[in-house]
Amino acid sequence: MPRRFHDAEELLPPATALKRALAIVYDGLICIAVLLVATWVYTMIAGWITGWDRYEQMAEAGQLSGDPGLTFVLFLVLYLFFAYFWTRIGQTLGMQVWRVRIENLDGTSVSWTQALLRYGTAAAAIFLTMLAGYYVGAVTLLLTVPLVVALFYPINGLSLTDRASNSVVVALPKEKKAGKG
Repeated sequence: MPRRFHDAEELLPPATALKRALAIVYDGLICIAVLLVATWVYTMIAGWITGWDRYEQMAEAGQLSGDPGLTFVLFLVLYLFFAYFWTRIGQTLGMQVWRVRIENLDGTSVSWTQALLRYGTAAAAIFLTMLAGYYVGAVTLLLTVPLVVALFYPINGLSLTDRASNSVVVALPKEKKAGKG
């Protein structure tokens, strides 16, 4: 059941590109911590299943670099992190700080499917950017930087991720302080 943030008739202004970017930076720092913990848990479980001596030998031989299992787990953990916050309260921790929220056009929370579309669109664009940078080199910055900007920069109030998930990132009004007296 989607959560209603406000009446469908009430329209909130779209979040500015600056607020979006600041929330992304803030959330990026939180994601680093989440990924560190997830990697530690994965390593503990993999070492326990494989056996610590064997796991240490594999690590020293370089057999663990590029582990697809770890990559999948980290990708899934990040999706669950973002989708949980987006579907429950419409805001990650960074979005709360900068007073922006993801919601549907009618003022309800996004669904898990919409969160997946949003996350998948961003992940695909960033992956293609990194892939092009790896194979073509620094020249691709001329092509890929505009792609990443288009990914998050709102054109007519909607970014590429907004359009893919049929949702919008809105700026929240400042709460009025209670009068003294």
